[in-house]
Amino acid sequence: ILNYDIMARFRRRTCIILLLFILFICSIMMALKTLRPDRAGFGDPFGLGLLPELQQRTVLLDSKQNLLNRAQGDTVTRVSNLHSIAVNTMKASMSPVKKLEEELSSPNYNFHIFYYTWYGNPQFDGKYIHWNHPLLPHWDPKIANNYPKGRHNPPEDIGANFYPELGSYSSKDPTVIEAHMKQMRTASTGVIVLSWYPPGMADENGEPTDDLVPVVLDYAHKYNLKVTFHIEPYKDRDDRSMYHNVKYIIDRYGSHPAFYRHKTSTGRLLPLFYVYDSYVTIPEIWANLLTVSGSQSIRNTPYDALFIALLVEERHKHDIHRSGFDGMYTYFATNGFSYGSSHHNWASLKAFCDSNNLMFIPSVGPGYIDTSIRPWNNHNTRNRVNGKYYETAFSAALLVRPEIISITSFNEWHEGTQIEKAIPKRSGQVVYLDYKPHKPNVYLELTQKWSEKYRKEQEQWLM
Repeated sequence: ILNYDIMARFRRRTCIILLLFILFICSIMMALKTLRPDRAGFGDPFGLGLLPELQQRTVLLDSKQNLLNRAQGDTVTRVSNLHSIAVNTMKASMSPVKKLEEELSSPNYNFHIFYYTWYGNPQFDGKYIHWNHPLLPHWDPKIANNYPKGRHNPPEDIGANFYPELGSYSSKDPTVIEAHMKQMRTASTGVIVLSWYPPGMADENGEPTDDLVPVVLDYAHKYNLKVTFHIEPYKDRDDRSMYHNVKYIIDRYGSHPAFYRHKTSTGRLLPLFYVYDSYVTIPEIWANLLTVSGSQSIRNTPYDALFIALLVEERHKHDIHRSGFDGMYTYFATNGFSYGSSHHNWASLKAFCDSNNLMFIPSVGPGYIDTSIRPWNNHNTRNRVNGKYYETAFSAALLVRPEIISITSFNEWHEGTQIEKAIPKRSGQVVYLDYKPHKPNVYLELTQKWSEKYRKEQEQWLM
């Protein structure tokens, strides 16, 4: 009997120890799960097989089809029809505008965000545009031969490392435009910097989008946002064509209530234009347009504006000053990629701008990855680190006390700089990156957080 009691106690003790050991192992596994490496490590195979496979939601597609039916059943929707759809949609939804204003964060007109309307799909455009981006070859043929060629095949295979919550959408879809405006307003940004080519022109992978500007302006106004223009390096861009295109923009869109004008230190309200790749044009040509004595001068005319040049290399700051620009921005979301995009150079750039009466507009971004279209460009990838990279960029920007902060970008999906909502997705061998462990709106929330922080700090600067 004694031996039986001893054995029984031994078994109970063993069971208890075993149970405690199992609980200990489970707790360790849960802790490791919360500390797992971020999948934005680009190439780290950890957890790739665990990504959930999500199906495309049909609600958005149904709404697109209903809009298409109203647009006279034309698969390649005309802009005029789109505009009427947008107007009707807006009229039907104007009643809740006051409620929207109460629910959403107030817009910060010193937060400018780069926005692209170059995407298309068969429902609205008759074909995919930009989502089917080609794989760009390296300039060195020896390196290029080591990488795949061809182009992406939407909707499952798109030219991006992340996948949009809205799917492979069309920028002409009014429901998409409105969703974008609401997201940007939720993020407490205030000014949309719209990628723009002159009428009839487009980037090499896209189609003209100038006809879409009125719809963007209308929806921006609904959400109390403003729109300015990011003038892209179109063919034969020089002082003369720029004068005519600035005149075109102001004449055509300048009277719209959503058209952005910046209040200068002298109290003037002037349009503001970002000029991408401005450095490819020599300073003497820009000076013809942007200096008072220039042969094609826009200064002191009804079309005068603030012109912001792209700074990539350090020497560009002197060229920008000689050219007659009013300021500079850095655009790239890759810390260390260029002189301008390197956070540690922002203080000296701001000092240079202050001493030369120029605006300095640093560009912050959540990360960078473009290997879906440039498979050889891994070395320029910048891990999002679950939002820490973005917050570090904001912190660096606030240190130099800029008048404006620009955000790269809302939806440049090809380069992985988007803050638009993204979802986990897996299709065959393709596994897209995502924002986990956070929700799809995490970068909108972080932008809103830093917008408020900027406002509070700006109040202290002014004191």
